[in-house]
Amino acid sequence: MLVETPSRATLTELLGPSLGNVWEALCAAIEERYEMECLWSTGGKHWTYEYKYRRGGKTLCCLYAAKDRLGFMVIFGKEERRRLEEIRPALSDSVCRVYDAAQTYRDGKWVMFQPVDRSEFEDYLRLLALKRKPNRS
Repeated sequence: MLVETPSRATLTELLGPSLGNVWEALCAAIEERYEMECLWSTGGKHWTYEYKYRRGGKTLCCLYAAKDRLGFMVIFGKEERRRLEEIRPALSDSVCRVYDAAQTYRDGKWVMFQPVDRSEFEDYLRLLALKRKPNRS
């Protein structure tokens, strides 16, 4: 947990203006559909910041920020992976490639996307809906 959350200006300076806009747009898309607890944390050894969306003790997804890099992680459990296969034809090839290349661990498949624009947002939101039904109208 961070003592002080980063300001919008701090994030934009870290990510750069283009990725800063992608970060804001992705957060807005998630927050439009989900009412979640949002937690800031340090990003470990590879990232500067982690921004986690949680509810009821379960994580929906995490965004990561580092110098000129943005990460969007979703962890898929066994049942979620099965449901993903059902919607796979509707997903873009690039999203499927990242998913296929991700490591599967005992507790799930950890998939780290690195968006550079908004082109995959629709797919990201489909993936989040596999984990949790949107709870905002």
